Amino acid sequence: MTETPAPPRTSPLHDRHEALGASFTDFGGWNMPVRYTSDIAEHHAVRETAGLFDISHMAEFVVAGPRAAAFLDYVLAGRLSTMKVGKAKYSLVLAASGGIVDDVIVYRTGPQSFLVISNAGNRDAVAAALDAAQRTWAPASDASTGSATAASAAAASTGSATAASAAAASTGSATSAPATAAAHATSADAAAAVPEPVEGTSPRSFAVVAGSTGLRVEDVTDSYALIALQGPEARGILGSIPGVEITGTPLAELGYYAWTEGVFEGASLFVARTGYTGEDGYELMIPTAQAGALWDAVLASGRDAGLVPCGLAARDTLRLEAGMPLYGHELSLDIVPAQAGLGRVVAVDKPAFVGKDGLSSAPADAPVLVGLVAQGRRAGRAGYAVLHGDDVVGGITSGALSPTLGHPVAMAFVAPAASAPGTELTIDVRGTRIPATVTALPFYRRNA
Repeated sequence: MTETPAPPRTSPLHDRHEALGASFTDFGGWNMPVRYTSDIAEHHAVRETAGLFDISHMAEFVVAGPRAAAFLDYVLAGRLSTMKVGKAKYSLVLAASGGIVDDVIVYRTGPQSFLVISNAGNRDAVAAALDAAQRTWAPASDASTGSATAASAAAASTGSATAASAAAASTGSATSAPATAAAHATSADAAAAVPEPVEGTSPRSFAVVAGSTGLRVEDVTDSYALIALQGPEARGILGSIPGVEITGTPLAELGYYAWTEGVFEGASLFVARTGYTGEDGYELMIPTAQAGALWDAVLASGRDAGLVPCGLAARDTLRLEAGMPLYGHELSLDIVPAQAGLGRVVAVDKPAFVGKDGLSSAPADAPVLVGLVAQGRRAGRAGYAVLHGDDVVGGITSGALSPTLGHPVAMAFVAPAASAPGTELTIDVRGTRIPATVTALPFYRRNA
């Protein structure tokens, strides 16, 4: 008997999106806004002024305890133990084969605590990877924990005032952000590193994925909303929102790939200077109970600056111009990091990590990710063949007519022999050969 697929989940802000006239699409099992007015208008707003995205479909995991840094060094491709409190790092979850389970952003929220944000469609896969890694890591951890713990302590000791503030924050409030609560993790209280669930949220909100002495991993996705304020006017808008108080590092001092603390209407607010658009901006995490009020306040404060709500269609063309990969297109279990231009993310000198053996046996002649630029108005789309002469040498993974640049751009996996910048190729666009030139990514860089 065939099981009936579960209906798409909805964001805590779904009613707001309906009121704004959004069109919706199923994305990673969530019914999310694809656009409000015009894909192009929303795209240009982010490049020129600012756009506001609901990204509450993303998954959040708290990893805390004295062994948290050593565990993340094992389960993720990068080295997280040396990251300072208050900073963020892009990393990868790998399979034993070296293929990519997901790409993630990791925030160090305390000396012994981290927040890991993964893609919506890979929530279960990442949870399973964390669980499996716990079992394979434990026997080997004794040899590596000492050095990782020492490096972790050294990194934590250089944390900013934000870190000190996080470590001193109370965990008693039901509306505390996971970063703040997790900052308290010690060998004695690692089991209490995550705040209590927000009343009315799914029982899965704090489902334990893995747990052992010195380590606690929690899926906190269902208790928090996440919105992204992106664009050149983002800082000014965020700094002008009534009810928002930044209590950690001031926005003017907050570096890229860093986070700070704030408060909105009595709720703890996690503010990260990260994004997926190629523009400057912030991602704001808040308990679901306060999500609607924060969304409304951001929109109202940014209206005069040109802020508009934006859907996933604009987010896709923005990230494409910025050369940022999308799981299921540029990343998958069949792709190893070096193929996708992400070899730099992997700390190959770590003594052990999931996927290390698989990476060592990856074929040297595997297709590699490149950028393609073309003229005219016809763009290559995912799945279109890429040719060198009469030979098919690869395929498009993502492509569009760039709203910012005014010509077609695409990312594609092609044979290494056809991957050098300047190589002339063609794209089979519904039976018509469209000339395209290999170019280095990204296609677009914002002005500093």
